[in-house]
Amino acid sequence: MSRASIHLVRHGEVFNPDGVLYGRLPEFHLSDLGQEMARRVASYLQGQKNDGAKLVHLVASPLTRAQETAAPIASALGLEIATDERILEAENRFEGLSGVKSKLRNPKYWPLLRNPLKPSWGEPYAQQVERVMAAVQDARIRALELGGEGSEAVLVSHQLPIWVTRLAAEGRRLWHDPRNRECTLTSVTTLDFDGAVLTGVRYAEPSADLLPGAANIPGA
Repeated sequence: MSRASIHLVRHGEVFNPDGVLYGRLPEFHLSDLGQEMARRVASYLQGQKNDGAKLVHLVASPLTRAQETAAPIASALGLEIATDERILEAENRFEGLSGVKSKLRNPKYWPLLRNPLKPSWGEPYAQQVERVMAAVQDARIRALELGGEGSEAVLVSHQLPIWVTRLAAEGRRLWHDPRNRECTLTSVTTLDFDGAVLTGVRYAEPSADLLPGAANIPGA
């Protein structure tokens, strides 16, 4: 069996002065702080490489904020960015709205809240896990092809798909309070494998000191 690690990186802060739940909407770019976060996670991964990590494969969601986060990582690691729609942000029926919390008092939105365990307002959690884990396994195989035993890949994705994938990996229930997700901006959630078997989950926050100044909309 062959050991490999997959690092799921959340994108950096987005320039979003109107507080829109942007979901899969195009052209939401990183803010200045988000760009600094992207450089920070790139430096973190470069440090891992300098310490002997075999970081050989880089993949990003097609959304602008993920591609912009992946760019300095690609430069730091000397890798090309592959794009994979399977690590895209989750579908959300509230996409494009600002001030979502206040809008939930409007009865016209109540049918979307009928089943928070699924959830009824967007892509089912289980479906997100299925597509992300498929991308993870393909990235694991590709990393091993490129670098052999102990190789690592980086996937730049989004908070909710990363978080529910971690919940599944740790054998926890998928429904949750969005305010309690441990998946901060440019955090790194690492899945360790021996062959196709998941052996461990790790978590790091390279931009922890930048978070107090960041805007962070749950689900974004």
